[in-house]
Amino acid sequence: MSDRIVFSSDPDWGKPGTPRQPEPVRLSFRRGAKGSGVTRVERLVLHPTLKDRLLGRLKKRLGCGGALQGWDLEFQGDHRDKIEAFLLGEGWKVKRVGG
Repeated sequence: MSDRIVFSSDPDWGKPGTPRQPEPVRLSFRRGAKGSGVTRVERLVLHPTLKDRLLGRLKKRLGCGGALQGWDLEFQGDHRDKIEAFLLGEGWKVKRVGG
């Protein structure tokens, strides 16, 4: 059996620029013992170099520090609204997790 797709019921299938994400990107905020907390973007399926580029773009847009922690993006402070608006504008599906 071949692995190529013969038929798909996804209405966005084949449109250029549409990211292939098996499930929504998770957006969460965790407050630590010190500081203002960390906003995390989890389950983002991208090549590591593309994650670095996305991290740089978001850090410039938000004006905050951030880093790659394992497979996730972390940003200093609570930036859930701005990150969600940016990712939705880029065509990603986003799900907020937590409060």
